[in-house]
Parts: sequence; C-alpha cells; structure tokens
Amino acid sequence: MAEPLKYMYSKTLINNLSIQIKIEYNNFDSKEFEKNVFNVDWENRELKERMHHIARTLNKFLPKDYVKSLNILKQIAPKFDGFEYMFFQDYVELFGLDFYDESISSLELFTQYASSEFAIRAFILKYEEKTMNQMLKWAKSSNFHIRRLSSEGCRPRLPWAVALPNFKKDPSKVFEILELLKDDDSLYVRKSVANNLNDISKDNPQLIINTISSWKNRNKNCDWILKHGSRTLLKSGNKEVLNFFGFGDVSHVKLKDFVISKEVNEGSSLLFDFSLSSNKPIGNIRVEYAIYFLKANNKLSKKIFMISSSFVSKNIKAISKKHSFKKISTRKYYKGTHGLSIIVNGIEMEYKEFILN
Repeated sequence: MAEPLKYMYSKTLINNLSIQIKIEYNNFDSKEFEKNVFNVDWENRELKERMHHIARTLNKFLPKDYVKSLNILKQIAPKFDGFEYMFFQDYVELFGLDFYDESISSLELFTQYASSEFAIRAFILKYEEKTMNQMLKWAKSSNFHIRRLSSEGCRPRLPWAVALPNFKKDPSKVFEILELLKDDDSLYVRKSVANNLNDISKDNPQLIINTISSWKNRNKNCDWILKHGSRTLLKSGNKEVLNFFGFGDVSHVKLKDFVISKEVNEGSSLLFDFSLSSNKPIGNIRVEYAIYFLKANNKLSKKIFMISSSFVSKNIKAISKKHSFKKISTRKYYKGTHGLSIIVNGIEMEYKEFILN
C-alpha cells in the first residue's frame, strides 16, 4: 500500500525550508520554527491540516509585515518544486486576502512550482470580477502552469477545495476562460479544461451539450477535451451525449454467457465474464459495469465502472473482468447481498446478485 501523502512533510523537508528562509531572513529562528511545526498535535494532522499548520507556523516566525514576509517566500519558492509545497499558497490564502495585488502576483509565481488552484478560490470569492479578469489574462500566458491555473482555479467543484456557488449556478465567466484554452497545446492544461467541463456538467448539463455542438470536430485535442469533459454525462447514460460520440442504438447487441461469482470475500476480487454478440458487426460501443453496493441502511448504492470504449468490427466480443474488494479509504463495505449489471451504450442489460462476506 502506498504511503499516505501526509508523510511527505518530513523533518528533512522542514529543515531544508528553514535553511533557505534563514538565508533570506537572518532573524528567522529555525530551531523554534521546526519545534513548532512538529508539535504534540502533528501526528494527528492529515495532509491539508499539515499544510495549513506549516503556513500558520511560518506566520509566527516571519516578519509581522505581510509584504516583507511574502517577499522572503517569493525569493525561496523556486527552490521548492512539487505538490507538497502548496503551503506557500496557503500562507497567501490565510494572511493575504487584504493585500490583493501583492498576493495575486505571488500566486502567479508560486503556481509555477506548486499549483495555486486552492488559494486563488478565496480571492475569487472575495473579489470575483477582479480575479476572473486576472485569470483571463493568465489564460493567455506563455507559461502552461499559469494557463492551467486560470482553468483549474475556477472549477466549480474542485476536489478538496471550497466550492464556487456562483459558478455552479452560472458558469458563463468560466466559459470565457475555457474558450481561450480549448485548443491549448499542453496536455496538462487540456486535462484541466476537461475537468472543468465535467464539473459544470453536474449542475448545468445542457451547457455542456451546447458546448459539444459548438466545439466538436475543431481538432483532435479539442475533441479529446470534450469527451473527457463529458465523462459524467456519458456514465449517466445521457442519450444525446452518447450519440454525439457515436455510441448509438445497440438493439442488435445481445448479452450472452453472463457468469458471476456467487460469493466474494472482502480483500479479494469478484470475477465475472460475459460476451456481446450480434448478427452484424457490433460497431461503436461503450461497455461499463455497475456495482450495487449494500449500505449500512440495507439499501443499495449504484457505482459505475468503465470496461472499454471502442469500435468492434466482429460479431462477438468476449470479456472477462474482476472487481477488487480490497479495503480502500473512500468506501466502507458491508457484508450481504450486492448486485452487478452490464451496461452497453448507456443501456443496462442484465443484473445478477452476489454475496460479499
């Protein structure tokens, strides 16, 4: 099992940070700073709590003047490249909201080493128009990290971040940015645009359908953005979106030889097999399966998983799969009767039950 990300904040990392700050600010008390970071509550803090704690501890040991402290951090930030150094942005979010110009310029710098996607949202919430105008400028930057921030920072439902309720209701300002980035030559930026579209689809599905109509067939990169950004609508079986991407009628396709393990133990994998057959070439198909997980209240909760998306020129396609029931932090399993179904182009074809022990 991979080590939790919170363990990135090692004593070596904090010591290296102290050394670099001391070079720029001679009055910095490195020993007390490190002692305060690794206080009695440290072990109980999770990833983001550790980020926030480091930022607050920096504030205790840097100059009381925010702008002076920010300039120290700006000098050392290029020496710290990676996700784990987002406490620089945390510092700005926690202590710099009243210093708009200085904070925004620092987030532009910091995002080139560790993304400012979380911190910028506090400025969107407090200074929406001014910040979104700045992000329009960032969308035209020659630096792909800065362009990516202009999209990622205004996602209405960015995971691990505070939501942007105004953009959940009306994402028109977000679309102004996405329009500038829809042909971007950086995959890093295109992934962000697609994820932003996917966020928007959860609250405004018709806007995404309209966007597909408008952007489709511009070029290969834009088509990839549209398909990746439509994944929630595709998974939900939205007929209009499925048809946009060529996943049409499958009345000619039959599900056969659907076999599933009758029981599975937590920690192992559920095995299942089936075949799809037709009296003509099967064609363009999106094949998924749904697990109906038993919950604590004895009700079932449906979760869809992807198998494949392809053009099948043959009359038959055999598929063997397994689904892992190993323990994961995002789901709690309950013993009892669960279900599994096969889905083709949004159509749920057959359902079978199994027992989880």
